[in-house]
Amino acid sequence: MSDVRHFGAVGDGETDDTEAIRHAIKEGDGSLYFPMGTYRIDETIEIPLGSPAPFVIHGESGVSCVRMHGKGPAFRMVGHHEGTGAPASWTPAVKDRERLPSIRHLVIEGRHAEADGLELEGVAQPILEGLLVRYLRHGIRLVRRNRNVIISHCHVYHNTGVGIFLDGVNLHQINLVGNHVSYNRRGGIRIERSEIRNLQITGNDIEYNNARSHPMLEDVPTAEIYVDTTAPGASVNEVTIASNTIQATSSPEGANIRVLEKPGTERPPGLWAITGNVIGSQEVNVHITGGYGITLSGNTIYSATRRNLLVEHSRFINVTGNHFRRHTPAFGTGVRFEDSTDCLFASCQIHDESEEGQESGASLLEIDSCARLLVNGCQFSNGCPFGIAVHDSRTVRISHCLISEERTPPRGSAVRFSGTGGAHALLSTAMQGDLEIADGISVQRDSID
Repeated sequence: MSDVRHFGAVGDGETDDTEAIRHAIKEGDGSLYFPMGTYRIDETIEIPLGSPAPFVIHGESGVSCVRMHGKGPAFRMVGHHEGTGAPASWTPAVKDRERLPSIRHLVIEGRHAEADGLELEGVAQPILEGLLVRYLRHGIRLVRRNRNVIISHCHVYHNTGVGIFLDGVNLHQINLVGNHVSYNRRGGIRIERSEIRNLQITGNDIEYNNARSHPMLEDVPTAEIYVDTTAPGASVNEVTIASNTIQATSSPEGANIRVLEKPGTERPPGLWAITGNVIGSQEVNVHITGGYGITLSGNTIYSATRRNLLVEHSRFINVTGNHFRRHTPAFGTGVRFEDSTDCLFASCQIHDESEEGQESGASLLEIDSCARLLVNGCQFSNGCPFGIAVHDSRTVRISHCLISEERTPPRGSAVRFSGTGGAHALLSTAMQGDLEIADGISVQRDSID
């Protein structure tokens, strides 16, 4: 191993070790080792892959720290992969001399307002493991083109920008597994201007990623997981978000999961599964705009200042088997579909345990300006003003639901159809509370009261 101390690094936290580390990269054996110590660098350490062999950086867990005092990334790893994930597209040089570059068991800290942690470009099969990345601007940033990325068992913590930033990158196959991504001001995991396929976010703790933990800096709209594909050429497909805790403090225009797609493209967004997560405590817990083909199932989604789930301008959104609730009196609950078509809301529970009703005045399920929406087998309790409110919509079918009101005296009614529209159905649904149907709206009924 190329011990950086053998190339002149001091590791006392005060001496600039930049040139010593560069010397170790240039003259070493491709395995860069940081023993116990704090290594100050004032400029980016660039790691050009491919010469002479694959490259690995590793330290001693918890006791090896690289502290960046300049602007830009502490480490910038640059490869030459221009192909896809298919083995036939890999050049011999990438396949033999650049595969599996790794950075493990290191603390990376910032001491400059524009210091970043790690930046990867053109890299194939990198592994980032067991890192603590903190006090920086962006923690881990992927740009231009990368393939087959694994980020696991890392703490990406208390950075002023984004924790894990997929920024203008063409990237297929990325796994984010078992990480703690928290207290990052501009988002925990953020994707912008990128083309992404095969993204797995599994088993992570992703929390408090907004400006509340950075009171001296301006607030910006953000989310624990923020995906924006509105830029030309951007798209994010084939996504699994599973078995995470995704929680926060409420922030202006904030969300736990924010998906901002552009509808009407030749290749529509979709192939998303968001399942088995605990999601809560934001302005909107899950906010989907322009979505297509997204399944949201088996989640516990709680406590929002606006909505647990807000779906806008979307199509083929499948919401099944979720539990929606408010957790404290300061928050609310509820689901809203707006200007959306061909959606399913089934086997879900929404309940409000408060006596006074929600401060927002929102009903438990709101359907506004929608068409062809099915509500089946759901349980709604203590809605105020309504359990289900349908407005300016067509072909909304509500069946086999239970709408209850447990408060004395009652605070809300069961169902309202208002505005324009029609061709609705309310079938085999037990209701406590009033049913309101505006003049001119047709509703097929065989409800059981």
